Amino acid sequence: MVRKVEGRVVVAIAFVAAVISCSEPQEHTAPAINDRDSVSMMTSYGVNTLISDSGVIKYKIVTERWDVNMVKNPSRWTFEKGVFFEQFDERFHVEGYIQADTAWYYDQQKLWHLRGRVRIRNVNGLVYESEELYWDGIRHELYSNVFSKVTTPERTMEGTYFLSDEKMTHYIVSNSKGSFEREDMTGEKKEETPPPSADGQKDTIQQEPILRPQTQKHAKGR
Repeated sequence: MVRKVEGRVVVAIAFVAAVISCSEPQEHTAPAINDRDSVSMMTSYGVNTLISDSGVIKYKIVTERWDVNMVKNPSRWTFEKGVFFEQFDERFHVEGYIQADTAWYYDQQKLWHLRGRVRIRNVNGLVYESEELYWDGIRHELYSNVFSKVTTPERTMEGTYFLSDEKMTHYIVSNSKGSFEREDMTGEKKEETPPPSADGQKDTIQQEPILRPQTQKHAKGR
């Protein structure tokens, strides 16, 4: 009898301990986030601000959302909701505008990366259109390695490589095709107007594909 009672006591104690352990509240928490790369130090909405360079106001930026992350490598500004720039001269006159669906600015490299319906218009009426464009603030150049279209009051050019100065006054379109006057390519003035072709269209010059850098043929605009 004594052994049976002792056995029952041991079983009862084990049962009570199991009930108590099951009834204790447990916290269900996720592990701490230690990766600070995903955290922006500043997020602004409805931005309409002026940007200066060396104490001179150069640009106006308009964007729906502006994220600044100085922890990512490289550090960057992100404009996921699109961005619109106006560029000013020394007298604060508008020289042109730039717009894109998405943009990143790498502040250490002074490099802009514009994506999605990139469009530029300068003071001379030139319009640039592409899906991707880089703007190097150190070299003061604009360049793209995807299909680009340049439209001026005189001509239209299309190509898969584009390089220009910041004001879009001197530019190169490689592997291009479009409608040109022949003197635009040769630099020679024509003495008389040639008769139009059978379909009444201008002569069309289509350049050969680029094979090597030293054999590149360019369509230049000035």
